[in-house]
Amino acid sequence: MHKNYAALIVLVLLLHINPLPEFTTGVTGAKFRCIERERQALLQFKEDLTDDYGVLSSWGREEEKRDCCKWRGVGCDNITGHVTLLDLHSSPVYEHLVGKVSDSLLELQYLNYLDLSLNNFDDSMMSFIGSLTSLRYLNLSRLQSLDLSYSFDASVENLDWLSHLSSLESLDLSGSNLSKVNDWLKVIRNLPRLKELGLNQCSLPDKIPPPLSFVNSSKFLAVLHLSNNNLSSSIYPWLYNSSNSLVDLDLSGNQLKGSIPDAFRNMSALTKLVLSGNQLEGGIPRSLGEMCSLHVLDLCHNHISEELSGLLQNLYGRTESSLEVLRLCHNQLTGSLPDIARFSSLRELDISYNRLSGCIPESIGFLSKLEHVDVSFNSFQGVVSGEHFSNLSKLQNLDLSYNSLVLRFKSDWDPTFQLNTIRLSSCNLGPCFPKWLRTQRNVHILDISRANISDKIPNWFWNLLPTLSFLNLSHNSMTGTLPDLSSANAVDGTFPVFDLSFNQFEGLLPAFPSMTSSLILSNNLFSGPISHKCNIAGEILRVLDLSNNLLFRQLPNCFMNLTKLVVLNLANNNLSGKIPSSVGSLFFLQTLSLHNNTLHGELPMSLKNCSMLKFLDLGENRLSGEIPPWIGESLSSLMFLSLQSNEFIGSIPPHICQLRNVRILDLSLNNITGAIPECLNNLTAMVRRGESETVIGNHYLIKKLGAVLSGGYYINKARVGLKGRDYEYERNLGLLRVIDFSGNNLSGEIPEEITGLLELVALNLSGNNLTGVIPQRIGQLDLLESLDLSRNQFHGAIPPTMARLNFLSYLDVSYNNLSGKIPSSTQIQSFNASAFTGNPALCGLPVTRNCPGDVVPLQSPVMNDVFKDKNEFSVWFYIGMEYGFFVFFCGFPCALMLKHSWRHCYFQFLDELLDFLCLILRAHKSKQKSYI
Repeated sequence: MHKNYAALIVLVLLLHINPLPEFTTGVTGAKFRCIERERQALLQFKEDLTDDYGVLSSWGREEEKRDCCKWRGVGCDNITGHVTLLDLHSSPVYEHLVGKVSDSLLELQYLNYLDLSLNNFDDSMMSFIGSLTSLRYLNLSRLQSLDLSYSFDASVENLDWLSHLSSLESLDLSGSNLSKVNDWLKVIRNLPRLKELGLNQCSLPDKIPPPLSFVNSSKFLAVLHLSNNNLSSSIYPWLYNSSNSLVDLDLSGNQLKGSIPDAFRNMSALTKLVLSGNQLEGGIPRSLGEMCSLHVLDLCHNHISEELSGLLQNLYGRTESSLEVLRLCHNQLTGSLPDIARFSSLRELDISYNRLSGCIPESIGFLSKLEHVDVSFNSFQGVVSGEHFSNLSKLQNLDLSYNSLVLRFKSDWDPTFQLNTIRLSSCNLGPCFPKWLRTQRNVHILDISRANISDKIPNWFWNLLPTLSFLNLSHNSMTGTLPDLSSANAVDGTFPVFDLSFNQFEGLLPAFPSMTSSLILSNNLFSGPISHKCNIAGEILRVLDLSNNLLFRQLPNCFMNLTKLVVLNLANNNLSGKIPSSVGSLFFLQTLSLHNNTLHGELPMSLKNCSMLKFLDLGENRLSGEIPPWIGESLSSLMFLSLQSNEFIGSIPPHICQLRNVRILDLSLNNITGAIPECLNNLTAMVRRGESETVIGNHYLIKKLGAVLSGGYYINKARVGLKGRDYEYERNLGLLRVIDFSGNNLSGEIPEEITGLLELVALNLSGNNLTGVIPQRIGQLDLLESLDLSRNQFHGAIPPTMARLNFLSYLDVSYNNLSGKIPSSTQIQSFNASAFTGNPALCGLPVTRNCPGDVVPLQSPVMNDVFKDKNEFSVWFYIGMEYGFFVFFCGFPCALMLKHSWRHCYFQFLDELLDFLCLILRAHKSKQKSYI
């Protein structure tokens, strides 16, 4: 069992505590005095306590008290002298020690027995008890609150140890693995005073006993959080048995299906109901509208697909005036947003990620208590004006992003609210910079990306910096230079994020705060060096994207200061020099793109330390030397590798076959010689069929003192050679499977193993000195869309199996020594003859050379006369066709309108035809799945 779970499992509590008249004394006759740092830790522990009864009188700094192993209540190991026992339990008659339990106890790394029962301590120990990794015994029998959430990762066999904590009123074991505890509901039955229970993310087994066995459960249970488990609708009967006391119920992230049951109406005390992240369907039952005190209703992330107006109709009743929070996000709601002014107490409205359309009614401005509005990712349209916010003086968070809204405010509009979060991405705010932002003094998050703003940023805007922790101005056409931005400070423990990409900012790179966590300035006109970016604190910065600018000079050798960097993208600039060796200090790096610069020299060996790399693009530089074997040995996580358009020499090392995760392997346009490795079928990601990631991205988190404060997701994009052209891929990059070795001096034959790469989408071996025949089994690469074998020395016939490549949309085998008949298939004969040129011995369509044995029909003079007569006939035929079509398309609809029986038969025929086509489509999909 994992040692970190000791503090939970081994909370082995005494069934009956027999108070001792004296405390346990220290070990006598110890060979060694106690460890000095542990002695100091115990003295610090003493200083934080009030000891009115002299319990710790034997503890001190005097010489005669030097050996802490002889102190009262302290026990040490006879051999090592480490403190292993601390027993300060008190008498039940009076409380000996009062105060705070100091975290200096963490210094006692060998402590395995701790008894602090029957004292009067605060709950400070709960914040560090999980770090006492050697703990085997803990006695806190009068404990009222126990919070061990998200401290352990081992599996719990049982919860019997909780049965002795009869005074518990609050228990939180969230994050513990309780999958083996089938009787977990006994926790409630055996804790009669329990008021709050948290078992979120505990892998609870969905084995619910009959509800009658829990009649004697706690009558005080008010807060029950069971989110992110595997519970099904079988939990409902037990919940109804505890319905009278429940106030706060969270069942989010489970496996609840079907409609929301009417029985929730019996939970008369319920104020908060969270059912998000399930598979609920239907609408809101009318019974919820009859609940007396429902304040929070969260149904996000379900399968609710009704019209919003009908769904809200069932909330007429008592809930109409009591409801404060309504969350319906991530469903399939349709229709428009109705008048919701009747929900007079509403503080939060979240209907994001649905299929809603129409205009946003101005009546939303009557909800004077509204603090949070999120209607993002819908299809709302129309104009939003100051009337929509007329009475929203308490509004703090506004998200209208990713709709088709036009925001039009008067130039002197002075909103009554002060927003913390403003998300207006993809709303039309331009072309001028929105002046009303000047009134907002507390903005932490501002996203006005894709807002059609083509203005210069006014100077007053930068006064918002001291409170900003997230700024996204990307995908506009903003101009000008940027000032010193280093005054932006971390807000509420977060670290600033800046995305100013896809604008027209120019000049030198501005200074940014030292605690910046993400900096994206790509696709602008910035120039100059990047050396001062080294001043950003390395423990914080995770993403640095300066690609597609005009930056020049050498790469600074300062990456040892950016040790937690996850993404480094400097592509498409004018950077020169060698790749600095300090890049090997980026142990957490997942993306490195230096594409299209003028870098030279060999790859630094230190780069092999970046073992977490998933995306490596060094293409279009002047890098030289041999491709190092350690790329395959040390960078096995690579999904994308491009070294194209450089000056690499030597052969392709067989170690490259160790890149089992690689999806795109581009070594084209170098001076590589030798044979293609025969081990390419070890590139597992190109062999194994099944679902895969559509993107190649990077998750990153920013932590401080062990707590996750913020994070994000960066999506990589790259240009990939495909079908004779270069295409830029981003959100579908992970679906590609590409090998491009073109434009080198490779020799030898195509290894047969390459035909085992069943997921291959594109194969380009053109412009080499390859010989031999095209592998006969190439036809089994049935997902191949692009195949280029041109400008080599292949001979022999084109394999007949190529006729099976039904997805092939680009083929080039020109300028080889191929011979024989071109295989016949609709796909191959659709290509232009230029795909086969330079092979004079090829015959058959689409080339003009006929194969031996082909019969060409001769035309006699009599036949010529026949064709002449047929041409004259064709003229009159097509004239007649025109009149015929006119009569048909005018007469047929009229007949359908006038003749009921005809109309009925016609539409019945269409219905049957549609059913037949759907059947064929389903059969086709099933056939595809069977292949997979």
